[in-house]
Amino acid sequence: MSAAPATDAIFRVEGNTIITGPGAAGPWDPTMQHGAAPSSLVTWIAERMPSAAPMQIARLTVDLLRPVPVAALTYQTEILREGRKIQLIAVTLMARDVVVVRATVLKIRRAAPVLPDGIADQPLALPGPDDSRPLHHNTSRNPFLAGLTLRAAHGDFLTRGPAAIWYRLDRSIVAGQPVSQVMRAVVASDFCNGTSALLDFRTHTFINADLSVSLARPPVGDWILLDAESWIGPDGSGIAAAKLGDVNGYFGRAVQSLVIEQR
Repeated sequence: MSAAPATDAIFRVEGNTIITGPGAAGPWDPTMQHGAAPSSLVTWIAERMPSAAPMQIARLTVDLLRPVPVAALTYQTEILREGRKIQLIAVTLMARDVVVVRATVLKIRRAAPVLPDGIADQPLALPGPDDSRPLHHNTSRNPFLAGLTLRAAHGDFLTRGPAAIWYRLDRSIVAGQPVSQVMRAVVASDFCNGTSALLDFRTHTFINADLSVSLARPPVGDWILLDAESWIGPDGSGIAAAKLGDVNGYFGRAVQSLVIEQR
């Protein structure tokens, strides 16, 4: 894990109460959190829960049931399955006692089985972060984005078509707490729809109703690659999906379900 300044944190957690800072806001509405904010918070909560054996997050699914306000929240947790090999956790976020997020997090026991030769990360066929083009965007309408650095390996952000973009989280999520590698992956993953936009942001919204992230292993380093594309149906729904990579290769997948509306 790597630390980030607590003064720039998105959240302060006191018991089961969460104080939300203005940096949580996303592009759709200044009073509504960017999906990466509650998703990374759920990750932080789940990683702190003890397990019967050393475990790591293998899959996280976040259902954004209602707009998550930039306001005080509370959270609850429940262990749905406790075993020697897996743990399944439910995390619920509430605003004024109204459930706004339900999530499940699957952890799998850490082990080191003997594997046959040739089992290794799939290498990237794209430039790494040091060789990719820096991106500069107006973050006045997207405060959460102001806490990230973006570099394009292919395509561009919020430009129509598939793209591959490196994301680096530069701020703390929870005040006084380090940012885990899985939190970095989850933050980047919620940008699938912006990375691979098929519609003009000025004419349409394409908000994700959920986020599901599956990991073969935790990422390494500060940079997370989204190699992303989107598909849109004729009736107001779509998906955005990405292969997740780091400097060592691909390590996971992310998928969002999109709600498509005309402005």
